[in-house]
Amino acid sequence: MTSQRPSGPFRIGDRVQLTGPKGRLHTITLRADGELHTHHGVLKHTALIGQPDGSVVTNSGRHEYLALRPLLRDFVMSMPRGAAIVYPKDAAQILAEADVFPGAVVVEAGVGSGALSLWLLRAAGAEGRLVSFERRPEFAEVARANVETFLGEDPDNWEVVVGDLVESLPTAVAPASVDRVVLDMLAPWECIDVVADALAPGGVVVCYVATATQLSRVAEYIRGTGLFTEPDANETMVRGWHVEGLAVRPDHRMVAHTGFLVWARRLAPGAVPPEQKRRASKTSYGDEDVELWTPGAVGDRQITDKNLRKRVREAQRAADGARQAAGRTGEPDASA
Repeated sequence: MTSQRPSGPFRIGDRVQLTGPKGRLHTITLRADGELHTHHGVLKHTALIGQPDGSVVTNSGRHEYLALRPLLRDFVMSMPRGAAIVYPKDAAQILAEADVFPGAVVVEAGVGSGALSLWLLRAAGAEGRLVSFERRPEFAEVARANVETFLGEDPDNWEVVVGDLVESLPTAVAPASVDRVVLDMLAPWECIDVVADALAPGGVVVCYVATATQLSRVAEYIRGTGLFTEPDANETMVRGWHVEGLAVRPDHRMVAHTGFLVWARRLAPGAVPPEQKRRASKTSYGDEDVELWTPGAVGDRQITDKNLRKRVREAQRAADGARQAAGRTGEPDASA
C-alpha cells in the first residue's frame, strides 16, 4: 500500500463532504459536469474543483457550504453498506484492545462492508498484512469497492478470501504466524480452535458480538479451550456534550450499545495459566443454555438481494471515481 490520502486542491473524482444550512451533510464525488441539487438551490461541482480543502462555496440560492475531504470516521458512516458496519467507537476500541501495531499480521472475519478493514489497514501500515474472510461474495465486493474508494487503490497488503474461516484459514496463513485476529460474526466460538492454531504465542483474538447470549457463549468457549488467557469483556458508550459558552450539558441523544467486545491472548504451547480464585457463582450451564446460544436463536439480520445489488452498484461507482482521481496528474482543471 503506497498511496497517501489525497491532499491539496480538490480534484475530479475526490470525495467531498459538504456541510450545508442547519448542519446537514452531503457527501459527493466530484465530476466535471456534476451538480448537487437541494431545496436550497444548485451547487455545481466546478465551484469546488481547484479549491483547497476546508473552503466555503456558495450555491445558486446563495447558501454557503463548508467543503472538506471526509475523515475515515465520516467515510465509514456514509459509504454504501452491504452488511452492518463496525462503528468508529467500537473500531477504536478494537484497535486498542487488540493492540494492532505497524507491521502486524491481522486476520478478520467477516469483512462486511469494509469499515473495520480500513481501520485495520491503517493501523497495520504498509509493512503489515490484513487477510479478510467473508462468506458472501456480494459483501466482499462492496468491501473491496469501499476500501478502494477511500484509499484510491486496492492495497497490495490486503487479501480478501471469499469462504468460511474454519475451512480457509489453515491454507491462507501458516500456523502460529498471525499476530491479531478479529471476529465479527454471528457464532465466533465456531472459529476459536482454528484461530488458536493460527495465532502466535501472545497473539490476541477479539470477538465483536451484539447480544449478551453471544458474549456468554464465546467467553465460555475461550475459557474452556485452555489455550488462552482469561477472557476480558466490555462495551463502549459515547455521549456527546453541547458546549457553548456557559451552556454546557450532555446531548439529548447518545450512541449507546452497539456491541460487546471479548478478547484474550494465546498461551504458549503446553502452558497452563495460574488458577484464578473467584467468588462462588453460577458458572455451569446446561442443555437449555446451549440452545439459547445457537446462531438460530441469536438471530441473523438479512438484507434483500435487490437492496444488496443496489449497494454493490453504489460502491462500484464510488470506486470508479477514486480510480479516475488516482489516474490524474498535474494541477486540477475545472474545465476537464
